[in-house]
Amino acid sequence: MSLILTLLVALQSIIVVTGGAVRLTGSGLGCPTWPDCVSGSIAPVPHQAQGTLHSWIEFGNRLLTVALFIAIIASLIVTFRKGRGRSDWPQIRSLALLQLAGIFAQIVLGGITVLTKLNPFAVSAHFLLSIVVIAGALSLRQRLLAAKRVQVISTTRNMIRALILLTAFVITLGTVVTGSGPHAGDIQAKRYHIGSREISVLHADSVIALIALTLGLYLIVKVGESLGNKKYISQKVLIFFCICLSQGAIGYIQYFTKLPEALVAAHLLGSTLVWLGIWNVGFVADVFTFRSKKNVTK
Repeated sequence: MSLILTLLVALQSIIVVTGGAVRLTGSGLGCPTWPDCVSGSIAPVPHQAQGTLHSWIEFGNRLLTVALFIAIIASLIVTFRKGRGRSDWPQIRSLALLQLAGIFAQIVLGGITVLTKLNPFAVSAHFLLSIVVIAGALSLRQRLLAAKRVQVISTTRNMIRALILLTAFVITLGTVVTGSGPHAGDIQAKRYHIGSREISVLHADSVIALIALTLGLYLIVKVGESLGNKKYISQKVLIFFCICLSQGAIGYIQYFTKLPEALVAAHLLGSTLVWLGIWNVGFVADVFTFRSKKNVTK
């Protein structure tokens, strides 16, 4: 069970990175139609106008969706076998069904993205939906494996909730930065009509705020939490803090080095890890239940 659920989280995260690789290699329209790759063929064809490499990079990303779908079906089977009868079964069931609904929504959004020639709004929506299903996959894994959760003081709880919202804002701004930058995925792709420098500065400022508030959360945990909670929660917060620092460093380096593809790909991976990090902090602190003394480990 652990392997299947961990694979689900991994594949939901990996497909974000491979989707970024499609864009960074200029292969966004390597398969110029949908659901076929080219008219009359679901796979690339010899001597395709888009080029063999570009067409197979895009088609390879589509194939990864098949692997993800298999992982989701396996997770659904595990969920319905192991989750029934538990007090949190309604939440577990909803999280599992979110994965199934999410992949169908992603398939449709992927088609819209291709058919609109990589419209930046569609590209951004495609990525942000991935963030939602990644959070759901992590929550499903942690619940089914009965990961430890603790009851924290209200100040800590509210601070974590604020950080989750701020992280979502930072990631959303990141999609706007991407949509106004040079790596569009194809020469035909439209971009946001926003100054890339101005939106990059705003994005950087929000990251600084995120790092500063994370440090504040760490201090709150150290000062205000009980001895048992202090060690457990502070470790999770510290991991998140280190991920944020690394992600911020990559962001600054890529900006001043004119956005090399390798660093942009690393930054995309980092954004996924940032989201996983803060969502896990929220899960272990049980900030999503809005209940004070139920289903938590004191």
